[in-house]
Amino acid sequence: MPQDSEFDVTLIVESAVRLGIELDEAETQRWLRALADTEADEITVDADSGTFGHRVTMLDFSPRDLERFRRIGQIVEVTGPPEVAESALALSGSAAQSKIQSFPGDADYFQRLNLKAPTREDACILMARLLHEHAVSHARGAGFQFLEAKLGSYPADGTHAGKPVSKGSPISWTAEEVEAGSLTFESSEHGTTTILWEQAALDPGWVKLDWVVADPDRGQLSNASNVIDVTWESPDGEIVSLDGYLDAYFQEVYLDADAVPTFAKLARFVSDDALDDYVDRLEGEVRKYLTKSLNYGKAAKRMYNIFRLSGRHMDAAFVRELFDEPATLLYQVWSLISTLDNATQPGSSIPIDAVRAQADELVLSVIDTLEGAEETAIVKALLQLRRTLEDQDAGERRTTEVEAAQANVVNQVNTFFRDKLEAVPTIREYIREMQAEKK
Repeated sequence: MPQDSEFDVTLIVESAVRLGIELDEAETQRWLRALADTEADEITVDADSGTFGHRVTMLDFSPRDLERFRRIGQIVEVTGPPEVAESALALSGSAAQSKIQSFPGDADYFQRLNLKAPTREDACILMARLLHEHAVSHARGAGFQFLEAKLGSYPADGTHAGKPVSKGSPISWTAEEVEAGSLTFESSEHGTTTILWEQAALDPGWVKLDWVVADPDRGQLSNASNVIDVTWESPDGEIVSLDGYLDAYFQEVYLDADAVPTFAKLARFVSDDALDDYVDRLEGEVRKYLTKSLNYGKAAKRMYNIFRLSGRHMDAAFVRELFDEPATLLYQVWSLISTLDNATQPGSSIPIDAVRAQADELVLSVIDTLEGAEETAIVKALLQLRRTLEDQDAGERRTTEVEAAQANVVNQVNTFFRDKLEAVPTIREYIREMQAEKK
C-alpha cells in the first residue's frame, strides 16, 4: 500500500471490500487531506464544544458523549487551591477517538497537574496531600467506587498483599491503604517494612487513580482511570515533571478550553523529541502485544496512533475503519468483564441491578455479533460469570471464571484484528518487523 500524498484510496477500498469492511471513500479522502495539512495550527480549539487538543487527535473526536465524560471528570480530576495548583483534564485512549470507535473500552483520562512550590520536595508533599484528599473524599458515592491508586515504586523484589512485585514497578494502593496512608511490603532484602504515602510521593513515578462508575442514563458501567502528569513550577518559572518526564500531548482531548493557558505554559517545556519518544514508546507496547502478551486489539489501537503520526497515512486510514466494525464490540466486552468484576467486590457502592443489566447487555451484544460455536462459548462463559459475580464471596472460583470469560473473548478479538491487519501487505510487514525485534 503506497504511502504518498495523492490520496489514491483505491487499494484501501479494494482491501476493505475483500475483507467485508464498510468504508466511506469520500470521508476517508477528507480525513487524509486534513491529516496532511501541515499549514494548520498544531493545537485546535473547538469553540462549539469548548474542547481542544492536537489537531490530528481532534480529527477523531466527537462531542456526542461530552457531558457524560465531563460528569465522570468531576469524579476523577484532582484539584487544589488555585494559587498553588493548576489543572488541565483530558480524555485519552478510545474515549478521545469517539468519532471512529463505536465501541470504546474504558473511560480513560489524562491530567496535567501543575504545582507551585518553593522546592521539589515541597511540591511532592503538596501532591501527596492533594491525591490523598481527593481519593478519600471520592472513595465511594452514588454510582462510583474508588478502586486503587498508583504512587511510588517498590524498593525491591518482594510481595505486597500476598502478591509478588518487582523492584521499580509502580506501587498499587488499595482504597483502605490510601486512607491509612501506609502499606506493608515484604522482601528478603528489607524484611517486613511499612511504606508511607508521603514517602512514596518523593519519587512518585507513574501516578494513576482508578474508579468504577455507573452511568444511570446509559445503563452502563465503566472503569474510569486518571493518569496524572504532576509538574513542579519553581519560583523562577521553571517547570519539571516530578516523575522525570513531561508527557507529550499527541493523544489527548482537553475538556475545558479555559485550561488552554495552563496547557500552553506546560507545553513549552515538552521535549523537542517528544513525538519520536511517543512513537518509540508506542512501538514498545506494540511489540509486547504482538509477542509476550498477545492482544491484536490493543496492538491495533497503538498501531493506528503510530501510523497517523509517522506519515503512514494510508495504513492509518485502513486501521481507522476497523474500529467501527461490529466485531470490535468484543474489545469492549473484554474490557467490561473487568469492570463488572470491580463493581461487585466486597463493599462496593455500585448497585447490583446495574451489574445485572450490564451483564445482560453484554450477552445480547455477543448474540448480535457472533454466530456458531464462538457465540455459544462466549455466551456460556458470560452467563456463568453473571451468576458468579452476584456472590461477593466466590473467591478463587470467581477469579477463574472472570479469566475464562476474558480468554474466550480475547481469542475472538485476536482472530478478528490479526486476520484484517495481516491482509494488508504493508501492515503485515510492519507486524513481522515488530515480532522479529522482541525487545
